Amino acid sequence: MYKLLWQSDAALVVHKFAGVDFHNHQGEAGLFTAVKCGEGLDSLYPVHRLDKMTSGLVVMAKTAEANRQLCDQFASAQVEKFYLAVSAKKPAKKQGGIIGDMVSARRGAWRLTKTRDNPAKTAFFSTALIPGHRLFMVKPFTGRTHQIRVALKSVGAPILGDTLYGGAPADRAYLHAYELSFTLAGQRERFRALPETGELFDGDAFATALARLDPAALQWPRL
Repeated sequence: MYKLLWQSDAALVVHKFAGVDFHNHQGEAGLFTAVKCGEGLDSLYPVHRLDKMTSGLVVMAKTAEANRQLCDQFASAQVEKFYLAVSAKKPAKKQGGIIGDMVSARRGAWRLTKTRDNPAKTAFFSTALIPGHRLFMVKPFTGRTHQIRVALKSVGAPILGDTLYGGAPADRAYLHAYELSFTLAGQRERFRALPETGELFDGDAFATALARLDPAALQWPRL
């Protein structure tokens, strides 16, 4: 369900596995409950969450003060996040920004609009992975529900395995929270975690493509 990567007296970071609900669902413990019980914690705060299909980095707070600090940083876009995604469709552009309001659609989905009253902001770069597939490095500047899934769908590149948004069926949904950084007790913390499942998140082709998409080396636009 998860792997513990780091912890302090104030917070912890785990690698959530794909297909795991964040909250309890239909009588089964979700990630949050599993971490609280598994690590023997009396108190734990869910600072942010990942969709069930998404794997990768999650930070949780152990104290109310750490929770306040981290939630404030998420709200003010001081937390830096980078995601990996794969699509079997060619995007309308290979890199750039995606900005627009998000409104609810059918079947629990969302869609992007051309208005910008309270827009979701997403930037991405992409590179060839294997014939017919591209690897994306995505940086969300806001934190809307399904934001990355909707953003890539809007440029014609739905995430592989994300059938809700038109992605082709696959062995998993190819969205992974790859890097996460935040400040706690005056110390900047930064974490990276490679995906642990997915045929296309493995092998030489993936390693070569990922090397071309190092977040620190890319010139991210200001959205």
